[in-house]
Amino acid sequence: MALTSQDIARIAHLARLELSAAESERMLTQINGFFDIVEKMRAVDTSGLLPLSHPVAAFQDVTLRLREDAVREANQREDNQRSAPAVEQGLFLVPRVIE
Repeated sequence: MALTSQDIARIAHLARLELSAAESERMLTQINGFFDIVEKMRAVDTSGLLPLSHPVAAFQDVTLRLREDAVREANQREDNQRSAPAVEQGLFLVPRVIE
C-alpha cells in the first residue's frame, strides 16, 4: 500500500496541518517507507510460532517477579470523601459537562 501526494494533502487537512511542498514530499517518503517495513514484516511466515511474553524470552527463560496481591491499606473512602462537595453512594458527584 503506497500513499500518493493527494493522500498526504488529505491527511494534513484532516489534521489541520499546513505543509509546504517540501514537507509534504518528505512526509510521503517517510510514510511510504514505513509501509514498506510493514509489508516486509507481513511477508515473514510466523505460523506455528507462539507469542513471546517478553522479548528476552526468545534467548533465555524469563520469570516474572510478581508480588502477592494483598491489601496493604485500610479502606479510607469516607475520610477521603469528607471534603468533597457532593458524594452519593460512595462516588464523587461532578457537574455534567456533556448534554
